[in-house]
Amino acid sequence: MSPNLVYVVVIGVLFGAGVSLLLERTLTRVLIGVVLIGNGVNVLILMGGAYGTPPIIGEAPVEGMSDPLPQAMILTAIVITLGITAFLLALAYRSWQLLGHDEVQDDAEDTRIIELAERDEIPHAKESETEDLPSPVYDAGPGWAER
Repeated sequence: MSPNLVYVVVIGVLFGAGVSLLLERTLTRVLIGVVLIGNGVNVLILMGGAYGTPPIIGEAPVEGMSDPLPQAMILTAIVITLGITAFLLALAYRSWQLLGHDEVQDDAEDTRIIELAERDEIPHAKESETEDLPSPVYDAGPGWAER
């Protein structure tokens, strides 16, 4: 059985649009990206199942029945996607209530750690504590922070 080209294109579009929306900074777009990826996974699982008669014993021979496992997996994926969607929707709504927008800001601590790494310093360390330490592990060569 070869895959249906329409399914493959739909899965590619859903995953591509979902990933591009996940990389945005607003929680609303992240929410839509999660929903699109969840639907892409459902279509992908649907494409993997074999076609046949309904899986009811006594209606048809066992070899001609469709596999009920993909259907059960799709139902489980729908429930998981619904739970994640509800959680992200609650986060976006609370962010909108508190801040007036749902954009995720840069973390001040992450910015400070990046600045310390660029200066090759260890945070909260005294000179006597750093004398015996080897060179930092996070150094990946010249220009690693600009990548």
